[in-house]
Amino acid sequence: MKKNYKNIVPQIKHKTFQCLLIMLKCVSTFLILYFILSTNLFAQEKAKVEKKEIDELRLKLNEDGSHYLKLTILGQLWFRYNESNPATTVLKEPAKQTFDIGIRRLRFQLFGQLSDHTFFYLHFGQDNFNHLSPRKFTPFIQDALGEYKVKKGNEALIFGGGLTILSGLSRFTQPQLANIMSMDVPIFTFPTFDLTDQAGRRLSLYARGQVGKLDYRVGLSNPFPISTSGTTLPPLSQNGFPLTPNSNFVQQGYHLQYQGLLIWNFFDREPHITSFMPGTYYGKKKILNLEGGFITEKNTTWSSSNGGQTADYHSLNCWSVAMFYDSYLNKEKGTALNAYVGYFNTQYGPGYLRYIGAMNPADGPVASATYFAGSQGNAFPMYGTGHVIYSQFGYLLKKDLFGEGKGTLMPYATMQTSSYDRLDKSMAVFDLGVNWFIKNNASKLTLDYQNRPVYSLVGNNLIKESFRKGQFVLQYQFFF
Repeated sequence: MKKNYKNIVPQIKHKTFQCLLIMLKCVSTFLILYFILSTNLFAQEKAKVEKKEIDELRLKLNEDGSHYLKLTILGQLWFRYNESNPATTVLKEPAKQTFDIGIRRLRFQLFGQLSDHTFFYLHFGQDNFNHLSPRKFTPFIQDALGEYKVKKGNEALIFGGGLTILSGLSRFTQPQLANIMSMDVPIFTFPTFDLTDQAGRRLSLYARGQVGKLDYRVGLSNPFPISTSGTTLPPLSQNGFPLTPNSNFVQQGYHLQYQGLLIWNFFDREPHITSFMPGTYYGKKKILNLEGGFITEKNTTWSSSNGGQTADYHSLNCWSVAMFYDSYLNKEKGTALNAYVGYFNTQYGPGYLRYIGAMNPADGPVASATYFAGSQGNAFPMYGTGHVIYSQFGYLLKKDLFGEGKGTLMPYATMQTSSYDRLDKSMAVFDLGVNWFIKNNASKLTLDYQNRPVYSLVGNNLIKESFRKGQFVLQYQFFF
């Protein structure tokens, strides 16, 4: 059949015109939105732009700026040399030492005060991406929550809920990552990290606030089942109970988790915009706090003392008391002192022990008669039933140490001393480092050296070896 091209050509022209019209509408809409956002973000400070750099991505929703939207971006890049623990392998090859490059954290935060009473917070990103990670870097939702402030302009009572890092154990269990004093947070302060939580986060209902000098937060959480963590637990006997006298997380049953934290501010009160807590204020405040907190959950772990015939259930009970000091020494020079000391009582059940290595650069070996499961690379006994004392100290040197606009230094030291039931001697892990605040915390270089003990598995317990291992990390942080 002969085609009627005279009818087709007008149709093609008509469709082409429609496509061009749609594209033109999309472009014009984008330009209008861009103009509106640009006007709100920048035009309101037009008189100041030539004199002062923009220091945050903030969009006012009302005239006085009390209602707003804010976006922040955080990245922490690691360049690391590590002395490997004994019997370490990388992709099945022995590795006495390793060098790796990794993204320790990449985070995007969007939050805002939508009304006098309504606040929301969204946190999206990824952690621990190095050469051993699955490719196609996959971010995930870290936090997603909403809050209601009972009284306008008053922080006395705020109700919140959602996926959140808000916790009861200590300030380091809910760290403001851009403002860590040392290179990294003490990981042991997250008792169920990535086992029954998601990177320290849980689905929670909570209340927080400040009354006078008292800062408080209380909450209840839904722990995630251990079966969805991707962690391989010891095999079970035929009747469904563990065969080991050492405790491990249960693989059946479910209970709520309860937590609370009280902080007394002797001098300045800490900001309470979000639940995250800074590690330092860079000499901008005078802080002296006494804190105490806890996390508890019924029947979190189980063990068997008679070869798996019966199971003994154990509750998770962790509590801490600590003192935090962060204050200027000389306001004109910009010098400041940071100090923290805390005692942590960590009860998981008899014999509980877990190795962790931050962004571990090795993937072997598996458990053997000589070494504990997960002890490869840079790992050490991070968690266990027993007691921990954690301390840190830092000194901020005068501002513009290297000249105007070239930043200053903050040397620091941290130590984790742990006495766990299955260790024959107490464990001490220390870090020595220095921060170079090139542009405050927006651009920061940190050089950190960590020294850790090595243990051998002898029977049911771990025996400390006579030698130790270390790692050097150069971290670059950008934050806006």
